[in-house]
Amino acid sequence: MTVHPFIEAEKRDGHNVKRASELLKVSRAAFYARCKGTPGPRAVRDAELTEKIAEVHERSRGTYGAPRIHAVLQRQGEDCGRRRIARLMRNAALQGRHRRRRQVTTIPDPRAAARPDLVVRDFAPDPDGLDTRWCGDITYVPTDEGWLYLATVIDIASRRVVGWSTTDHLRTDLVADALRSACRQRRPARPVIFHSDRGCQYTSQQFATLATELGVRLSVGRTGQCWDCQSLGTGSRKDRGAPAVTV
Repeated sequence: MTVHPFIEAEKRDGHNVKRASELLKVSRAAFYARCKGTPGPRAVRDAELTEKIAEVHERSRGTYGAPRIHAVLQRQGEDCGRRRIARLMRNAALQGRHRRRRQVTTIPDPRAAARPDLVVRDFAPDPDGLDTRWCGDITYVPTDEGWLYLATVIDIASRRVVGWSTTDHLRTDLVADALRSACRQRRPARPVIFHSDRGCQYTSQQFATLATELGVRLSVGRTGQCWDCQSLGTGSRKDRGAPAVTV
């Protein structure tokens, strides 16, 4: 907390500003500058740097962050630290754009047992076919603590998410929990087909055992790609015209 208001109150009461500044170990010049509303040397320098930062940021089309802007200003002969640049950028609401790293969620297991394709890319919705054919996929969401992985189970007939699970890993438990969630929520009266890509989570023995226990018939795409499931609108940029899923 600044002590300048206290010194100002002491001044109004007739006390000596010099003595109060010495006791509180603050600069008299800074006190008088504050009273006059005159910015100090650091504030003036911050304003100059902020203007130059904004120019570099604009020339980079908004892509440069503090490290790259700091490097540019260093080349221009500006004596300033990277932390100062970062602070001034935050104060000016400026930030760089980072290329998002693509996460690989579909890793086939060459030793996995062969499974049939029971859907054969027929994803046409059948109003009378609720809870007869499901499909699933894994996606990821960036968070402040790292990647969050999301596994979903979608009913092909209704385009509705009927089960889901999230975790910070890509082990089989992620997709197993999503399938359990769907079965608890929907309680299908007859055996349901679950269609997926050839990711190792879906082709594992653990997942096959769970499917047998739940009365689910497993199906995988012939191409080994996730495009089958994404044709339902679960995230493929190649299928922007596909119907969106609902929750």
